[in-house]
Amino acid sequence: MNQSNTPPKNIVLIGFMGSGKSTVGRELHHRLGYPLVDMDYVIEQRAGKPITAIFAEEGEEKFREMETMLLEELNDPAAPRRIISTGGGVIGREENRALLRHLGYVVWLHAPTAVILDRTAKNRERPLLHTDDPAARVEALLAVRKPLYAETAHLKVDTAGLDCGELATGILESARYFFTGHL
Repeated sequence: MNQSNTPPKNIVLIGFMGSGKSTVGRELHHRLGYPLVDMDYVIEQRAGKPITAIFAEEGEEKFREMETMLLEELNDPAAPRRIISTGGGVIGREENRALLRHLGYVVWLHAPTAVILDRTAKNRERPLLHTDDPAARVEALLAVRKPLYAETAHLKVDTAGLDCGELATGILESARYFFTGHL
């Protein structure tokens, strides 16, 4: 972990799958010009296979190890400011929660179960939803993860009913207050 006194300088998006992290991340990237790091995409590129294959062939724990290693890399104090879009389960490890908060302003994008299911219904690349009852699976995962998202985030934003432009505007306004004195 970065032990320097360099203040955090990134905007980090956390939240359940289908909450809008990738979409809002792209909007923030366009507005600020900061590089966008989509952690799931980076892991897929490095592994040379999709996350579904990582889960199937190496297991969820191996994927979680890859997330932690990437967070440690992203914690480079010499790196430029970035927008970081995380995987939905990254907050499962205590060390990851600490790394996320150290990286910068952590925004929890939240959506109700019905919205999550609607947004993810056509996507077959969601290994944790490969089940007979995706709604029950989402509810069970949210029951575990909500307190961890809450513990990690500086800001919680409900993404249902707002477009990515509105979400980005709100996040940037809040981030400005967070970074006051840190830039």
